[in-house]
Amino acid sequence: MPISALSPFIQNNYEVHEWRHASAILASDFPQELADIQAVLKGFRLRRSEVLTPGGSKSDIAGWIDGALEARGWVEKKFETQIKVDDHIMDTPTHKVDCVKNRVALEIEWNNKDPFFDRDLNNFRLLFELRAISVGVIITRCSELQTIFNGLGRGSSYGNSTTHMLKLLPRIEGGGGGGCPLLVFGITPRLYVED
Repeated sequence: MPISALSPFIQNNYEVHEWRHASAILASDFPQELADIQAVLKGFRLRRSEVLTPGGSKSDIAGWIDGALEARGWVEKKFETQIKVDDHIMDTPTHKVDCVKNRVALEIEWNNKDPFFDRDLNNFRLLFELRAISVGVIITRCSELQTIFNGLGRGSSYGNSTTHMLKLLPRIEGGGGGGCPLLVFGITPRLYVED
């Protein structure tokens, strides 16, 4: 399944990129997880009121996506991993993954500092190499949303050094995810609604 086989709504309203045939793997081996992701993305809208809400530990925007996936059986998960060499055991702790179901890991990076992408990609790489996940998914925002943020007087809260597509793509293209198949969705201005 190429990206072009995703729902027309997804194709028209999200910027989508993939590496290592992630969408085909999802379609053939994890069709329910792919259906969940598409259903949540179809239901999502970027509301003016949420953009205007001051930040905190987790924005309402990321919280909505988390909650919609949780309602479909996805859970936040920290993997306990170790490497054993002879009798020497080394813990290799991972960061929590926002949403996991079956062998699909999904991170939501709405407005964090951009090094969070490095953390996510390294996490996906390690978990894939340890055969704990098969695909990594990241939902972030398109860089074009900055025009909307600037117009709302919130541009400084969504600065260049935060998580958005132009900060993610070079990291992936530079090999940040290792061999892990990746599917990336960028929230576009077409999803913005005045409420």
